[in-house]
Amino acid sequence: MKRNIEKIQFNVSSFIRLVSLTLMLALFAPVMTNAQAGKTNFAGDWILNAEKSTQPQGGQGGGSGMRMGGGNFVATQEANLLTVVRTRTSQDGQPTTMTMKYTLDGKESVNTSPRGESKSLAKWSADGKSLTIETSRTMDMNGESRTMKSTEVWVLTDAKTLTVTTTRQGPNGEVKSNMVYDKK
Repeated sequence: MKRNIEKIQFNVSSFIRLVSLTLMLALFAPVMTNAQAGKTNFAGDWILNAEKSTQPQGGQGGGSGMRMGGGNFVATQEANLLTVVRTRTSQDGQPTTMTMKYTLDGKESVNTSPRGESKSLAKWSADGKSLTIETSRTMDMNGESRTMKSTEVWVLTDAKTLTVTTTRQGPNGEVKSNMVYDKK
């Protein structure tokens, strides 16, 4: 009889611990999950709307806004990571794909492309509605190393429209573009 009472007491205390742990997880899991809650989700298949976009004058945009970040792309956003995949046609007519990954937790992201290595910091606005990505890219041009800095501000105008405002330093000063994308 004493053993049965001890078993019941052990089972009750185990049950209480299990219920306590479950309650704590139920209370804290939404807090952890909502670390990104309230922040805009930029995931989608985005198509450049050239008519609504404004590109730099004087051909500094690179045709269809390619140098200023234009062109269609697919973005995925999960937890603290934004992945942007762009497929373009190279000068020899072959498709090339470039993937850029940005951490959304304030830590530096490093991406490597044919243009060189880039280091980026992505920061949310206070209200979580816009994302600013500051990038520094070091390139080797004719044996000379150059660093180019740019800033992109991502904003959803509505559920189906994304505007990316890019600012960079060009040879003649600041170059700015507003690229507007429609969600496919």
